[in-house]
Amino acid sequence: MGRPVLGITTYLTRAAWGAWDLDAALVPASYVRAVARAGGVPLLVPPGALAEETVERVDGLIFSGGSDLDPELYGAQAHPETTGFVRERDDFELALMQAALARDVPVLAICRGSQVLNVALGGDLEQHVPDRVHADTHKRTAGVFAEHDVRVLPATRLASILGDRHDVKSHHHQGYGALGEGLRESARAPDGTIEALEDPSRRFTLGVLWHPEEGADLALFEALVREAASYAEGRHCS
Repeated sequence: MGRPVLGITTYLTRAAWGAWDLDAALVPASYVRAVARAGGVPLLVPPGALAEETVERVDGLIFSGGSDLDPELYGAQAHPETTGFVRERDDFELALMQAALARDVPVLAICRGSQVLNVALGGDLEQHVPDRVHADTHKRTAGVFAEHDVRVLPATRLASILGDRHDVKSHHHQGYGALGEGLRESARAPDGTIEALEDPSRRFTLGVLWHPEEGADLALFEALVREAASYAEGRHCS
């Protein structure tokens, strides 16, 4: 068998390159490089793909970061700081997440992606973390990753991968509100913000609010690749 194929969701945004300034489906190259370095085959999955057919063709999925989700999706009014949502992307990624969860496809959900995971399972979001913590610890400057540590909860899947503490690169102003069905927290920041969640009943369903693709530690991607390889082997043998 070859290396497992890992789908990576993309942004849907205006972008400029060369002589062009057009709507584009893109993702930071750090995601692609992290997957390749961890031993997987990266495959970009843009809004407009078919959710069910996508999960049939990949061995695992990474839900990438990006803009805020439309609060209507979890029954809330928009906070003044909740902006820039792209409903086409929101709707597609929620459908893709639900399809992946139904098949128990290995999932690593990063920043916005972990918020998609929580909403897909019936949870909601804390729309502006600074309102609670009275600081911009998780996103001090737009376009620059903040750095802080997290405490990983013992006896979690995340602890088996990262240990009990971990330094992270962060760029979010939203967090998790009520957790979705079956999810439990697996890490917290020093200010009390839940920084990671997981579903212990599934093969590998893990979400983190930080950006592991921007760090040197590939542990989360390597764990995903191992689970994706096992998933692929089981699928081909069935």
